[in-house]
Amino acid sequence: MKRESGYLAICCLAISCVGLSPLVAAQSEPVDAAANAKIRDEGLNRSKVAQPFDMFVTTIGPRLTGSPSHRRAAEWARDTLTTWGLSNARLESWEFGRGWELEKLTLEMIEPRYMPLLGYAEAWTPSTAGEVVLNAVSTAGQTPEQVAEMADRIKGAALLAQPVVTAFIDKDREQPELVPGARIGAPPAPRQGGAGGNTGPNAGRGTGPAGRGTATGASPTAGAALLVKPSRGLHGTVFVQAGRETPAATQPAVVLAAEHYNIIARLLAAGTPVKLRVNVKTKFYETDRNSYNVIAEIPGSDPVLKNEVVLIGGHLDSWHTATGATDNADGAAAVMEALRIIKASGLQPKRTIRVALWSGEEEGLYGSKHYVTDHLEGAAHAAEREKVSAYFNIDPGTGPIYGWYCEENAAAKSIFDAWLAPFKDLGARQNILPGIGNTDHLSFKAVGIPGFTPIQDYTNYDVRLHHTNVDTAEYVRIDDLKQNAIVLASFAYHAAQRAERIPR
Repeated sequence: MKRESGYLAICCLAISCVGLSPLVAAQSEPVDAAANAKIRDEGLNRSKVAQPFDMFVTTIGPRLTGSPSHRRAAEWARDTLTTWGLSNARLESWEFGRGWELEKLTLEMIEPRYMPLLGYAEAWTPSTAGEVVLNAVSTAGQTPEQVAEMADRIKGAALLAQPVVTAFIDKDREQPELVPGARIGAPPAPRQGGAGGNTGPNAGRGTGPAGRGTATGASPTAGAALLVKPSRGLHGTVFVQAGRETPAATQPAVVLAAEHYNIIARLLAAGTPVKLRVNVKTKFYETDRNSYNVIAEIPGSDPVLKNEVVLIGGHLDSWHTATGATDNADGAAAVMEALRIIKASGLQPKRTIRVALWSGEEEGLYGSKHYVTDHLEGAAHAAEREKVSAYFNIDPGTGPIYGWYCEENAAAKSIFDAWLAPFKDLGARQNILPGIGNTDHLSFKAVGIPGFTPIQDYTNYDVRLHHTNVDTAEYVRIDDLKQNAIVLASFAYHAAQRAERIPR
């Protein structure tokens, strides 16, 4: 009987070590309840997260990379982190190119009737020649040969190259933590509804250089005085981005709400002449071609581990049509507050915890890529790279942190499951194994450093908020930012306390 019991015990041990190893890891991963209690107390009862959020969104407003507003936000963040007691708060520069800001915009239809138009200038567009009245011309559905024959009409006109908008961005991505086996992290394609439906990764968001004239003037459309582009948002939601173009664009470009674009497109299709009154006044900044990441830290306390680093961050830059509240002032405020909580709670992490507010994310993750290049990439930085335990990012979505995209790292997921469990009462749900694209954690993953982004709420995010004219403070709850900061602080602190780094 003893021999049989011993055999069963060995079998059970083998099963637990092989078949149930993630569960065992989650159960055995240490969770510092006392530290979490301090983090909760500070984050809920003495929170300062509203201070940076309000500064970024209300006082400063849009923070386009390379603009004076972004520089102001970065300097304010650096100074505030210093005031909060963080060490070595600084700006790290990297070359971005010329800066830009919009100084004035007039968009009106004046014939066949008067109507103010809802639209915005694309970033990095040049100015018009003051206030101008332009004939609207459409090349929608025309062959290249037919467009060439229209050169005289196009010259000096407001050019519409797209037909009536029928493909709309009207669906948010699914909540991945609620979908079993989900591999979701990108917005769905626009709804298709007949002719005129652009597709592709940037379709309908006012993005990219397509149709922009250059100094070569090779295309018949290069003679147009203004490019008029449609957004594919509904109900007056305007998605406006742009590509930084080389060579620089020579034609001003504006993006109209789909409904207003369609009014003009339908009039032109019916043969009714349309005139627009437009004034686009922009300013370029050439003297300082740099942009700036904000860096600060809490030094590690362990004699051996203090040279290792846990990074947390999010991007501070935004697009220029609204105030960038959900993309990503909320995230920037939360990571600042997370470091303040750890410092104010009197916790002494063994590893150094470093906060980073990136710039240039919207144009291609440039700020985080430059940080990685300067500090972590290649053979010359092999030692520094090995000292980074993990990078925790926060960016897409709003609302509470529901869990984490674990980037197919099963060992990390087991650890994160243990760390997330204490926050179920604050809205946490579950971690998922798949990853997500298009945000700054990818810069760290590219050099082998574990990088993770939390799952948040996507309700209205893709159809209303992401890169739009309504990304404003109304869609952010301060209580959610408190939760974000608490979870970020706890994850950063626990990663800093582990005997081992987060598994690669």
